Amino acid sequence: MTRVLKVDAAQPDAAVIEEAAAALRGGQLVAFPTETVYGLGANALDPHAVARIFEAKGRPATDPLIVHIAHIGQLSRCASHIPPAARQLGLAFWPGPLTVILPKKPEIPDSVTARLPSVALRVPSHPVAHALMEMAGVPVAAPSANRFSRPSPTTAAHVLADLDGRVDLVLDAGPTDIGLESTIVDFTVDPPVMRRPGGLTLEQIRSVVPGVTIATANGSAEVAQQAPGQLTRHYAPKAELTLYDGPVQSVLQRVAADARTLAATGHRVGILAPEEDLVALAPELAAPAAAGRVEVQPYGSRSAPARAAHDLFAALRTLDATGVSHILATSPDADGLGLAIRDRLGRAADGRIRRV
Repeated sequence: MTRVLKVDAAQPDAAVIEEAAAALRGGQLVAFPTETVYGLGANALDPHAVARIFEAKGRPATDPLIVHIAHIGQLSRCASHIPPAARQLGLAFWPGPLTVILPKKPEIPDSVTARLPSVALRVPSHPVAHALMEMAGVPVAAPSANRFSRPSPTTAAHVLADLDGRVDLVLDAGPTDIGLESTIVDFTVDPPVMRRPGGLTLEQIRSVVPGVTIATANGSAEVAQQAPGQLTRHYAPKAELTLYDGPVQSVLQRVAADARTLAATGHRVGILAPEEDLVALAPELAAPAAAGRVEVQPYGSRSAPARAAHDLFAALRTLDATGVSHILATSPDADGLGLAIRDRLGRAADGRIRRV
């Protein structure tokens, strides 16, 4: 059975954190909140515990895990070499939504890193996660606490919807703050490469390490990935999701037309979009052909990308739960946090990107 322990997000109870830390040291799986999404933690130095993560999630062994540590001083426990630029970036943004990829030490099991010679490391800032890392006394491997390829969990309820009975303990501290996973920067290559956009923007990264480039990978589960979040299909709902790309007005016209067509042919359709887009679409969706067959779900606002990022995965899960067969999605512009939002929606679409 999965136990759930409530914990205050701002001032976590030390007894609760110690119980979770002892569970980690004992080889158990513990889901816990970070500032980004909920993570599914295991002792990163225990291959058997790490194997349980992959089993619980249904995650392919080719997809490496992020290892969480308590502070930057623990990097050398896991990494064999720390380039000055990596340390500089860590000093600037840790604790926080940053992951760096470094050459790994032999102590880190190959199962954590998809048998690659590198390891992804981060220092979370959420008070519960930070206290858990401190008290556990071991590095903690922790991907998102969801079934593999599903939308990431931003509440304990999302964790339980996917993993109830598959994990030992869930620390419930309410919704996460950022709502998107960490940004991953790979320092095993020169110049460093941003492998995954996330809660830290490219502009913020380049303010400290100007030479960072960006690479968007669409990998196959058949081969080892350089970083988590690289697969073509990821973060996906049960419904078939299509992402629309282009000038906003053209996108909205196409979404409205496609929604009416799908509804007229008997499909139940969901529209996932920032609030402004749904306001603009409302008259178009009032047509008789769409009546009763179109569900709409806002996520944040084009003018407030941080709120859009925070709301995205929860909105996607809410819309999917209505039983729609198709989800038509729009996204903010690809700058700042918009880059990460578009990345998540693009992978949720599994290549179904309609450019207009």
